[in-house]
Amino acid sequence: MFAVSSSHLITPSTTSLLSGVSRFCSRNRLIVKMAATNANIKNAISVDSIIVKPPPVHPTYDLKGVIKLALSEDAGDKGDVTCLAIMPTEMEVEAYFLAKDDGIVAGIALAEMIFSEVDPTLKVEWYKKDGDYVTKGLKFGKVYGRAHSIVLAERVVLNFMQRMSGIATLTKAMADAARPACILETRKTAPALRLVDKWAVLIGGGQNHRMGLFDMVMIKDNHISVAGGVSNALKSIDLYLEKNNLQMGVEIETRTFEEIHEVLHYASQNKTLLSRIMLDNMVVPQPDGDIDVSMLKEAVQLINGKFETEASGNVTLETVHKIGQTGVTYISSGALTHSVKALDISLKIDTELALKVGRRTKRA
Repeated sequence: MFAVSSSHLITPSTTSLLSGVSRFCSRNRLIVKMAATNANIKNAISVDSIIVKPPPVHPTYDLKGVIKLALSEDAGDKGDVTCLAIMPTEMEVEAYFLAKDDGIVAGIALAEMIFSEVDPTLKVEWYKKDGDYVTKGLKFGKVYGRAHSIVLAERVVLNFMQRMSGIATLTKAMADAARPACILETRKTAPALRLVDKWAVLIGGGQNHRMGLFDMVMIKDNHISVAGGVSNALKSIDLYLEKNNLQMGVEIETRTFEEIHEVLHYASQNKTLLSRIMLDNMVVPQPDGDIDVSMLKEAVQLINGKFETEASGNVTLETVHKIGQTGVTYISSGALTHSVKALDISLKIDTELALKVGRRTKRA
């Protein structure tokens, strides 16, 4: 059920997006409550705008289960003992989301799910949507309802939002710099948070690489070594996919021009499902801090559009622009998710005092 003010109607496209989220919730229905009346918040975002990018598809991932686990991890077997001791059960308050860094906000749709899981009566209003830019000191949303419920949900909401916003912020910067190439993350995600991490990449303007081991063939160096070479590895994959009637993308990692030539020769002589060639560590760091992309550029020219290409290795915010100018289709970066700096966000009941303290500490 969706509770919204009469001035904010759910469109068919919104319903589709929300259904996309609910696919990842197990048995319980996803409840998203909105109260965005013009009388209260002039610049509130309508329900249509909350989910800009739905989460990526995963056949077994239970997003609602992850939320429940995170809440249980925090509350344990006794609940929030501090709140139970201090806050009257029915006391209602307003708490505001406060940005303490400049960056891209992400995790708003997920925050909605967490608040709903804790207390479906909580009302949430946003002045920004996932993927929007926020500045330090900006109030970009609020939640209203039982104080105990808000504080119980606070840390879990912020832990997800800060990590997702950090990923989205770095992704946005790298995606802008990489053009015309597209930026991808890798499987170097926080365990059990892969869908969340990859969702943040989408919100930041990147594209998703494979979700896991199940949805794409990725022939890497160890596979090639065990198979006894590039051609043997490709042949084994083609036979396996044909035998099991599987249709999916196939990528192979290459580290030398000899391996690229072998891939191209195999493809010219055999029917293959190969779709992409990874060019691994063909970006060479220089003593002066610059990079040499001549090997990468030559490899792209050698492949000559026969397959998609992906650059991997030595990809940073400083190097990604130069790499993107070589003609590669994609650039993958593990740093998007394994070395992310969280975007500092607070949820404060007394916003004025929080801003005063923030200015004193230069965090608002």
